[in-house]
Amino acid sequence: QVQLVESGGGLVQAGGFLRLSCAASGSIFSINAMGWHRQAPGKQRELVATITSGESTNYADSVKGRFTISRDSAKNTVYLQMNSLKPEDTAVYYCNVEGIYYSGSGYSDFSSWGQGTQVTVSS
Repeated sequence: QVQLVESGGGLVQAGGFLRLSCAASGSIFSINAMGWHRQAPGKQRELVATITSGESTNYADSVKGRFTISRDSAKNTVYLQMNSLKPEDTAVYYCNVEGIYYSGSGYSDFSSWGQGTQVTVSS
């Protein structure tokens, strides 16, 4: 099994910044993609940013130029640097990690989600 632990959320004024972290642990053999999603009240969960094992990144149009996703493969950790925050960025942010883990009887694909961390941007 693979567990994810998120940290870094909080309350910030518009124009401010936050940095989210998500560390994966467990019997991880390899990690392919890591990403961040968010869900605002009354809205569906949406993709914010992803990063592959080859360091290719993808961003939602709404965060391009303001957010930066990065990863530390040695620590199995993904980060989301969020600058120039806006009230519409307020949401619960979830990290997602996909890869291969060793279960004791063989290797299997996994896709794990973090518990979510609240980001609130005041105007």
